[in-house]
Amino acid sequence: MSETPKFEVIDRRKMKAEEEKEERRESTQTPAPAPAEPTAGPRLVVNETRQETPEEPAQPEAERGMADELPPPPTAEESHEQKAAYDASAQRLEDLVRAQNPAAGAPPPVGFEHLVQQLYLTAMLQMGAGTQEGQRPRVDIMGARATIDLLGILAEKTKGNLTSAEDRMMQSALFEARMAFLELSSMMTVQAPPPPPPATKK
Repeated sequence: MSETPKFEVIDRRKMKAEEEKEERRESTQTPAPAPAEPTAGPRLVVNETRQETPEEPAQPEAERGMADELPPPPTAEESHEQKAAYDASAQRLEDLVRAQNPAAGAPPPVGFEHLVQQLYLTAMLQMGAGTQEGQRPRVDIMGARATIDLLGILAEKTKGNLTSAEDRMMQSALFEARMAFLELSSMMTVQAPPPPPPATKK
């Protein structure tokens, strides 16, 4: 007959308590080890990819088609040369005007506020503002809508890149232009077109 195997009982709770005491003693004596280098293996890298290379917003189909049809942009050197030639030509023209009218001072530099005012005034003129008394206003309601939409695009594209005064001017011009459009379009829709003439019987 085979011998009966002997079993040895080990109290692992006691061993675990001693290991924890040893770990606490070592942690108080030596600094914590530096984090280990990431090991090779499967990792979830979705967040890292978004941080390093943020996804660009998807372009509309019409915008992508337009980009394909456009010629390549000018080089930095070409743009610099053209800007210098433009500035020189504008200065010659300004000198010529000032020579013919010495009392006229130098024109103020063109700024962002001039662009906003230009679009605002264009929209108001298209809606009949500035018509002389006694004359019938000429209204281009669809042209006014396009100009106001351009002003809205400008406000959207420059958001976060304007001073407080520029942003206040932009929002005020856009608000007033849209209010004028609403008033004019409501007046035009209230005035229903005349009914067609009755059909004559043959």
